[in-house]
Amino acid sequence: MDKLLSLWQGSGLYNLTLGQAVMIAIGLLLLYLAINKKFEPLLLVPIGFGGILANIPEAGLALSAAEQAAHLAKPMVLEQLSAALDLGRDASMDVDAWRQAIADALHGDISPALVRSANDTAMDAGFNHGMLYQFYSVAIASGIAPLVIFMGVGAMTDFGPLLANPRTLFLGAAAQFGIFATLLGAVGFTALGWMDFSLKQAAAIGIIGGADGPTSIYVSSLLAPELLGAIAVASYSYMALVPLIQPPIMRALTTSKERQIVMTQLRPVSKVEKILFPLVLLILVVLFLPDAAPLLGMFCFGNLMRECGVVERLSDTSQNALINTVTIFLGLSVGSKLIADRFLSVETLGILGLGIVAFAIGTACGILMAKLMNLVSKMPINPLIGSAGVSAVPMAARVSNKVGLDYNPHNFLLMHAMGPNVAGVIGSAVAAGVMIKYLG
Repeated sequence: MDKLLSLWQGSGLYNLTLGQAVMIAIGLLLLYLAINKKFEPLLLVPIGFGGILANIPEAGLALSAAEQAAHLAKPMVLEQLSAALDLGRDASMDVDAWRQAIADALHGDISPALVRSANDTAMDAGFNHGMLYQFYSVAIASGIAPLVIFMGVGAMTDFGPLLANPRTLFLGAAAQFGIFATLLGAVGFTALGWMDFSLKQAAAIGIIGGADGPTSIYVSSLLAPELLGAIAVASYSYMALVPLIQPPIMRALTTSKERQIVMTQLRPVSKVEKILFPLVLLILVVLFLPDAAPLLGMFCFGNLMRECGVVERLSDTSQNALINTVTIFLGLSVGSKLIADRFLSVETLGILGLGIVAFAIGTACGILMAKLMNLVSKMPINPLIGSAGVSAVPMAARVSNKVGLDYNPHNFLLMHAMGPNVAGVIGSAVAAGVMIKYLG
């Protein structure tokens, strides 16, 4: 009977908390949206599944060795962990409060050296890092996965529409205003006492406005890793909701006449131009902003492999096998951050709210910039393509094209919209470099 009781007390059902049940339900919801509604399935399937794994009671798949020891270890090991973390213990503190104090210290603002010392102590006591924690350490904490994905995105990107109409670069730049507006919004919420975001956290949240998942993950992993799960889910969810979010904004800010503007045929772009562009872009940007070099460097390298024509196998691998493999581990790693006690908070709701505001502001600014350019330009720009300045490639460009066709069945804007769309990718990488420069 004692053995049966011990088996029951060690089961997941016995140890399941309300928060874990809610997070498992959220993981199932993400899987439903990905499988049934086709919302960014390549990312939301592994993120949702990773979120379920991270919240299985007593499994500790998303926890470090020190975090598992804080939860399960005997008092003797807790003493060693407290010593490794330079954490004192109040004599009146019971064991549960002691465990919580150690867990809070591990999640707080402590030096990496102390974290390593605590993990070494826990591993000496027989505890190991969880599977998802290992994935996160290799894929995201190192910064490798977002950069490899950026290389793959570069290999899939055609800069032809941007080179054929360089003015659209301004549309992509204007759409990044949503990033900085949201940063100010997060700081304002903190000043008003509604939320509690540091400046680094506010910057990481603001990147959602660029509608670029890998950039959001990369910046949050450097500036606010504790918010990575919420930021990644918000970023990819809003990217999937582009066809729902953008059209009302596009219609509200443009007239029927503006939506019917027919743009002139794009000029042919030579192979030499396409080869030189990623090289010139990289050199010019990183000379002024070296912190943008990792993201922009991998993006330009992937594009150079595509355009140079002599490394087809490398380009094909970057576009397919490599990016798909890394996406699996990136998604599971993001899912590992959907742990109940960190995700279920008022701050998460603030992140989701600020994220959609950032996205809306970015969309609006791209449209308004196109309208402004029409005041000083002899060649009219259809303002609808300004909404593609957010870097949700190629979804935002397709939405611009679809709305344009609704008002003029013969007005195909897709290739014109790809110009600001790829400019938005460049803009979000530059904005990320600015954030990392001043706050990293």
